[in-house]
Amino acid sequence: MKLKKTIKAVLNLVKRPIRLEANISYLSPSNRLVGKNIIVTGGGRGLGAAMAERFVKEGACVLIAGRTESTLKETASRVGCKYLVLDVADVNSFDAFLREAKQELGGIDCLVNNAGISLHEPTFFDVTPETFDKQISINMKGGYFLTQKVIKEWVEKEQIGSVLFISSETGDMMDFRPYGFTKVAVNSMVQGLAYLFAKRGIRINAVAPGVTVSDMTGQGTDGNLYHKKNMLGRVYMPEEVAETACFLLSEAAGCISGQIITCNNAKSINARWK
Repeated sequence: MKLKKTIKAVLNLVKRPIRLEANISYLSPSNRLVGKNIIVTGGGRGLGAAMAERFVKEGACVLIAGRTESTLKETASRVGCKYLVLDVADVNSFDAFLREAKQELGGIDCLVNNAGISLHEPTFFDVTPETFDKQISINMKGGYFLTQKVIKEWVEKEQIGSVLFISSETGDMMDFRPYGFTKVAVNSMVQGLAYLFAKRGIRINAVAPGVTVSDMTGQGTDGNLYHKKNMLGRVYMPEEVAETACFLLSEAAGCISGQIITCNNAKSINARWK
């Protein structure tokens, strides 16, 4: 009887809403990105918008891109940046997009491949050819070929530059879903391209966040940051991941290339005592 009461008490406790606060520290703006023209795909909201805002505060000229013009326009007005409509799944649109982006920015120094989707298929059997292709196209293929075009021009003009991919902690883990596969591929792409272009002064890195507040993850948008599977017991805020992204694009990270910086407080480390 005593055991049953104890279990009931624990179950009742679990049912109670748990709310957490995230105490985040930022470096004071120090013009780390002055003179840099930066494109951020998927920049209308979430992490993309948070990065764009941080880059602007550090003195960069930023252009955000995405599929929904109304969202881009609202974010651009709030952040103080430029915007263009772009569907990264449409690789045939990249030439026209980059021409217009260069006109808006006056050139391109950094590319942030942030656009991505997860369709959250609940089981292996829920994955379809359509969901598979859509995630591969947006999360991997689009970033690959947009980067190809940007770096090709840098090489032709003997220009240095920096590319940042937004990967995920899932890139360090097994998965049965296409989303996870794309992030493993992104991590490989980052290292391969970094090694290929290192001697040309072109740096390629990635930030791999844990579960972060966004519409895509469906976590934290209601103000409840609790997430029992994260090491800190909460989801991460876009602003704290953006701080890492800002550092990687700055000249302070000039010796860093080919690195995937995982932002999840060691969650994906393969510890033998797990």
